[in-house]
Amino acid sequence: MILVTGNLGYIGRIMTRYLGKVGFDVLGVDAGFYKENLFYEDSFPPARQLYKDIRDVEEKDLEGVEAVIHLAALSTDFLGEMNPALTHDINGMATWELARKAKNAGVERFIFSSSCSLYGVSDDSQAIIETGKLNPITAYAKAKARAEDEIAKLADDSFHPVFMRNATVYGLSPALRLDLVLNIMTADALLKKKITVFSDGAHWRPMVHVEDLCRAFTCALQAPAQTIHNQAINVGITEENFQVREIAEKVKESLPYPEIEIVFVPGEGGRTYRVDCSKIQKVLPSFKPQWNLQKGIEELHKAYLEKKLSLEGMASGKYFRIGCIKDLMKRGRLDDDLRWKN
Repeated sequence: MILVTGNLGYIGRIMTRYLGKVGFDVLGVDAGFYKENLFYEDSFPPARQLYKDIRDVEEKDLEGVEAVIHLAALSTDFLGEMNPALTHDINGMATWELARKAKNAGVERFIFSSSCSLYGVSDDSQAIIETGKLNPITAYAKAKARAEDEIAKLADDSFHPVFMRNATVYGLSPALRLDLVLNIMTADALLKKKITVFSDGAHWRPMVHVEDLCRAFTCALQAPAQTIHNQAINVGITEENFQVREIAEKVKESLPYPEIEIVFVPGEGGRTYRVDCSKIQKVLPSFKPQWNLQKGIEELHKAYLEKKLSLEGMASGKYFRIGCIKDLMKRGRLDDDLRWKN
């Protein structure tokens, strides 16, 4: 049994489907924040579902679990900055506590969904490798970095953590997110015929399709433990590093709407880094990515049309994580600590 936290989220639903297709039984653990905000219905449920906040997971919940894939987190920098202390509690402390409980329960492998945002602002003259300097600049990234440090201390001959530093994810999921750069640019190009780029768009992002990310995690699950033991791995494709303005240009070029305009809005570019993903090919040679940015744009455009994404749906905030959380709080369903009131 593979326990997947955050299995009802954007990545989690694709991860559950992918693991099921290759023969794993999945125990899903999710607080359920986003389960009402689906873009389309999901037909790949886990073998078992536990509705539980990761802060409340107990050792008994981990009995019989061979490996944990830990995806659950307050995602996006905006959501993380809403309450940095809470972000530390959930993305940091609750994460390494989950790892400790997993170890105590006899779980052998802990696959942590970390992030390339740990690199923060780096010298983009060359792509950064896993041993490069960490420079987290947001509450989200700082909590992920601290979690890596604390989990690494738990590693021994019987407990094998691995830190999957994900590139910026894109692609279709039942739990669609439009707070991801390619997903929102494609939606804006289709519905508004305008793509907004903040600052001059010179900042860099490594990109990875959500299905390829799930392939990488599955490879880490299947690889010999000693090959992934207690190390970080950049998850992506080295050739898929782009400046944000390049992403906007690719979206404009790929869609059949000549009237699309790219608008640059003054602002801070924020984090910027190019990432070297050559290590994953050496450590996990079975990882064979199937996607690139062009295919991802075409997939999103087709799905947005078929499933009738609308301006109203975008404006509702249901596809933006901070919008979902604020709506639940406004309606009195979540308290300030993001605990369900009922």
